[in-house]
Amino acid sequence: MKKKHIVGLLTGLLVLALVLPVLAGCGGGSKYKIGISQIVTHPALDATRQGIIDGMTEAGYVEGEDVDYDYQTAEGDMTLVASIAQKFVSDKVDAIVSIATPDSQASVQAAQGSDIPVVFSAVTDPVGAGLVSDWASHADENVTGVSDMIVVDDDVKIIQEIIPGVAKIGTIYNAGESNSVFLATKLKEACVSRGIEVVEATVSTSADVLSAAQSLVGKVDAIWVGTDNTVVSGLEAVIKVCEDNKIPFFPSDDPSIERGGIAAYGFDYYDLGFQTGKMLARVLKAEGASAIPVEKGEVISLSVNTAAAERMGATIPQEIVDNAKTKYDN
Repeated sequence: MKKKHIVGLLTGLLVLALVLPVLAGCGGGSKYKIGISQIVTHPALDATRQGIIDGMTEAGYVEGEDVDYDYQTAEGDMTLVASIAQKFVSDKVDAIVSIATPDSQASVQAAQGSDIPVVFSAVTDPVGAGLVSDWASHADENVTGVSDMIVVDDDVKIIQEIIPGVAKIGTIYNAGESNSVFLATKLKEACVSRGIEVVEATVSTSADVLSAAQSLVGKVDAIWVGTDNTVVSGLEAVIKVCEDNKIPFFPSDDPSIERGGIAAYGFDYYDLGFQTGKMLARVLKAEGASAIPVEKGEVISLSVNTAAAERMGATIPQEIVDNAKTKYDN
């Protein structure tokens, strides 16, 4: 009897030794590795990144348990943008998440020829940027994502309502960012039909933002800035110039309103990231990036900052304040 028990025990241990590696290979102990590339540190993109992680968490991918994130930021260095994308490909991550247009372009280029999907976020014009050939149908491209396409015409309309008689609108943007060039074109299209002149000032780095803003003093009735990452990372310089010279300033996203802009129809970038995180979860569940259409941010709302308007010599009509989803007074 003792001998039979020993043989049975040994047989059981042998079976267990054979089965455990198979179970482990079925995903019991494996974790996904996700590379997150962010062009620069600023509140909107930081909120996007946190939203992505939280969206993944809600979908069942818990950081440290089911997934690990390798977060890298280039801080505006275009050479480093490409290096980060190449690093992720060399590391054979399970997916690359790129936040903003320049690093999305680099990520898509680096991932070509591999089986690594790219999921982008906070990209204004994904087709114009060469990320996908079509918003809905891109079966041969292992890429998808969420766009922060805004309606520039609505921004011009709100500027006119707050600054009646506005004749010249200044804009500052990085001509090297394709999304910014796209939005500058949309601004001119929205203004020409209203008889408003657009005065442009371009920058290459965030260090140029102050001088660009100063170059518009005395030339414009208001300043509008799109979702330009270079300018937004140096936004305090624009705000100070506008406050010192009583030039109403209108950015294009909610975090920039909180920082000191007057009004904008835009996104809460956390929500944009959360939407992207849920999309990434779909990609990991074998749905495939090529099968998922590119999406636009789901929620666009009006934000206002009454104190900022006062500092810049403007008054927001009460009706607009009442209709705003988010109100700041700082």
